[in-house]
Amino acid sequence: MPLDPPGLVAGPGEARRLDTFIAASRPDLSRAAVQRLIRSGAVRVNGGTTLKPATQVAEGDRIEVTPAGATVTGTGLPAASALPALVISCEDDWLMVVDKPAGISVHAGAGGGGPTLVDMLLAERPQIADVGPDSARPGIVHRLDKGTSGLLAVAKSPEAYDRLAAAVRGRTLLRRYTALVWGKVTPEGGIIDAPVGRRPGRRQRQAITMTGRPSRTGYRVLRYLPTTTLVLCTLQTGRMHQIRVHMAGAGFPVVGDPTYGRPGLGLDRQFLHASYLAFDHPFTGERVEAESQLPADLQRALDAAEGDR
Repeated sequence: MPLDPPGLVAGPGEARRLDTFIAASRPDLSRAAVQRLIRSGAVRVNGGTTLKPATQVAEGDRIEVTPAGATVTGTGLPAASALPALVISCEDDWLMVVDKPAGISVHAGAGGGGPTLVDMLLAERPQIADVGPDSARPGIVHRLDKGTSGLLAVAKSPEAYDRLAAAVRGRTLLRRYTALVWGKVTPEGGIIDAPVGRRPGRRQRQAITMTGRPSRTGYRVLRYLPTTTLVLCTLQTGRMHQIRVHMAGAGFPVVGDPTYGRPGLGLDRQFLHASYLAFDHPFTGERVEAESQLPADLQRALDAAEGDR
């Protein structure tokens, strides 16, 4: 249903964030709901769509708010049926570890339209809307590709965000991924140390390049299969598409990878799953460990790989 009235005009002296302006003008909408509307494309500023809640509005700016698509309701929240269930591996007052399904982008603009993990988080934990410096990625301290499933740490307070982000920068947040790759990986364990950066002329594609940033991926073989190898990869740095680029560069592309590998085993996404996450709790110091089993589509592919000849 349309939000009535759809038009707002910033008054004299107005100079603030778009989301706070709308929330102040529309007391029936929470700030989290307003941010959801903005990210859905339902807000226009002076006739142009913006997806950034932090956009600044000034005196005379005209803001139009109209739901975009059937998944947006009058409260600014998606219909419940539009969002997958949020799977929480562990949670306390400061943070949570969630299990992201494949096919879901972490945040808007990170891989296409549709519901995002941020949408799912805000629907379940709206109090995280202002956590972190980027309102488009509240609570998010590290990411997964849209086609990669598995574990992510999410901060629930600004202090937790700062400490978890420091753990990511300091490389004390341990991230391990289960991957199925083409070929027989040799040696059975080691470190791929090769710089990764954007491929010239292909903004969304990465490559091993001397102009890239230092990148290190540890790996060890879990199992040899007839035409593939099941490996456990450990991120020692966290570049975009790092594992996928490193394994392809070593001659063992990830099965099903639409960008750096080739299809196979009935998959429509890469066989890459963030299966283990561990870090020292930023407040208690206790070790937090979470594990995630292979989702059904990857398990079916692994079963098929067992008999692949």
